[in-house]
Amino acid sequence: MRILLVGAGGVGTAFARIAARRPFAELVVADYDLSRAQRAAAAKDSYLAVRLDARDEQATAALLAEQSCDVLMNATDPRFVMPLFRAALTAGVHYLDMAMSLSHPDPAEPYAKTGVKLGDDQFAMASQWAESGRLALAGIGVEPGLSDVFARYAADELFREIDEVGVRDGANLTVAGYDFAPTFSIWTTIEECLNPPVIWERGRGWFTTPPFSEPETFTFPAGIGPVECVNVEHEEVLLIPRWVEAKRVTFKYGLGAEFIGVLETLHKLGLDRTEPVSVGGASVSPRDVVAACLPDPATLGDKMTGLTCAGTWVTGTGTDGGPREVYLHHVVDNAWSMAEYGSQAVVWQTAVNPVVALELIDSGAWSGTGVLGPEALPPGPFLDLLTGYGSPWACEERTPGSVTSL
Repeated sequence: MRILLVGAGGVGTAFARIAARRPFAELVVADYDLSRAQRAAAAKDSYLAVRLDARDEQATAALLAEQSCDVLMNATDPRFVMPLFRAALTAGVHYLDMAMSLSHPDPAEPYAKTGVKLGDDQFAMASQWAESGRLALAGIGVEPGLSDVFARYAADELFREIDEVGVRDGANLTVAGYDFAPTFSIWTTIEECLNPPVIWERGRGWFTTPPFSEPETFTFPAGIGPVECVNVEHEEVLLIPRWVEAKRVTFKYGLGAEFIGVLETLHKLGLDRTEPVSVGGASVSPRDVVAACLPDPATLGDKMTGLTCAGTWVTGTGTDGGPREVYLHHVVDNAWSMAEYGSQAVVWQTAVNPVVALELIDSGAWSGTGVLGPEALPPGPFLDLLTGYGSPWACEERTPGSVTSL
């Protein structure tokens, strides 16, 4: 399988390093910064590095054809989803991403009603993708991605009826030498944390709440322990209800009071804005300035310690007819990912899942046409192969009612 990987930041570089160990994958690595593409492509002698502006649909489609690629793997931030999505359709190749097209809050009631939801622009083109006979697999990182696979597995194997599918993300990572250093793209983090969170409920559909709503204490495994989690806008809530029967679907991050305070301050100062402002004759986006002032998450691995946990908490009626509560999860130790791959835990955990998905597509174990989420495909082959990559997942049984609302 010949893959055009667009985006050679932390996640893209980790993707290249993981794929380099799997015989099915050959990469063309593209980035607006050729030196970044070259660093990622150094993972394997046969990889090719090229410069590409992800906004240029014609250039992307031409590159896909020129390099005889079978699939476009999008490892850029969500701003570039739609031009890359359209370019892949034009070129007649499969498409995968780890974050979906951007949302736009309801202008009148942003904290009650949804406006344009995450992924709406992609699903609006579903019929075109189906007619093309190609697959656009949206949201196949870790969250969304593995978390959605967990939801499908719970519905298929563990529950007779599901009350709530709640994706819960927490960590105990620390970064030495910095007062504030996000371990993932700050551009994306600002987007998802300051937009109105979306919740789905049977009979009500999708609706929104204020940022950081419904705080709860969730206890994470592997010694991470209890972490305060809050509602955040995330793709799983827009994907899971399309294919998994449940009464309620939520997503909550374990952000911590300090992180929330920084985000709220950025919002108050207008530094979360993406619209350019004039500064000394130059036109710059405040959010891009914030990102430029913070360390690149890809460079923090040797300063990081701790673990990151992504998972899906599911409650309802088990297959035996009794109440059941489980937490299906995946934990990565930064010390392990750095020693084994040279990539920090958060970006490695995100990158491994699309590599697994592409190997399944290459083998035919996963197939489909149109715009699909990970939960639309069989979970067993994915979870088996993820374990085969040396990164096992786990299912923890919990006492029903163990999560504490604050």
